[in-house]
Amino acid sequence: METEQILRTLCAVGAPSGFERPAALAAKELLEPLMDEVRIDRLGNLIGVRRCGKPGAKKLLLDAHLDEVGLVVTGHKDGFLRFKANGVDLRMLPDREVLILTEPPMLGVVACLPPHVLLAEDREKAPEVKDLFIDTGLSQEEAARRIPIGTPVVYRTDFIFLGERQVCTKALDDRSCFAVLLRTAELLRDRELDVDLYILGSVCEEVGGVGAKVGAQGLAPDFCVAVDVTHGSTSDAPKGETFVMGGGPVVGIGPNMARWMTKRLLDKAAELDMAVQKEVMEGSTGTNGWEMQIANEGVATAILSVPLKYMHTPVEVVERGDLEDCARLLAAFTQGIGEEGNAG
Repeated sequence: METEQILRTLCAVGAPSGFERPAALAAKELLEPLMDEVRIDRLGNLIGVRRCGKPGAKKLLLDAHLDEVGLVVTGHKDGFLRFKANGVDLRMLPDREVLILTEPPMLGVVACLPPHVLLAEDREKAPEVKDLFIDTGLSQEEAARRIPIGTPVVYRTDFIFLGERQVCTKALDDRSCFAVLLRTAELLRDRELDVDLYILGSVCEEVGGVGAKVGAQGLAPDFCVAVDVTHGSTSDAPKGETFVMGGGPVVGIGPNMARWMTKRLLDKAAELDMAVQKEVMEGSTGTNGWEMQIANEGVATAILSVPLKYMHTPVEVVERGDLEDCARLLAAFTQGIGEEGNAG
């Protein structure tokens, strides 16, 4: 399946933190042809393994999280829904279409006051979650019956192209990176490996990384790579803190990363004559690498990122060339890593 179709399939699923099973099932179907074994653990993580067949082989874990930002219904008022937000940028919500994940799902819109009735001082303020409601078009009785407290909600968006190279939709953080892992496994399908390759589609990254923590603890890898998005450049973004769209994968550099693994990523990019970007991460990386690094006796860790514009909004954007290059780099990084890992 082409990367574009994989992105459409994965990002169309509504699966915020704590409610990832639909995304895990969709990803499982895509991963199974590429692995020897695929399963979903008791926390909801998707785990695939391709064994190299060598006795005592080390384990390499590649991780990308499957959850997306979202909302959770907390109450009802006159048929409108109260909610709490998980990772959502509240500036995005007024007049936004949302998908309420009932069975079957229902459409809603986030209510907003028209500018004609806003007080002058309120026009310059960012909204607070307590002042926002989801309009369901239902009566109070119907809303309470059909949409119970605890129901998850996600952005409702289309999948669109921006120019010839960029795609825009919700949940590209981080399902675009799981698509990278699928492409990596495809590139390695006929290649001999000297490690057992594990692919983890982890849950709950947006609420603290517990999926990756449990996954790494149970799988006990020797080394791992957290693959996530980082901030892509826009005309109004700080240039020292964002990365060029189409400028290649972003390699994390800092104390959270094993130096030999970071160097290996950079060396492999040079061998491929591939442009890469460098992100200095002085402390916590804000990725699952922070949790996986301290599993068991410790795991040698690297961070590889894809530039993404408009993170945690319904219009996240990635460049398709960056996804392909990220997969090519991971595939090259994986081959022969067992031997170098013994020395690292």
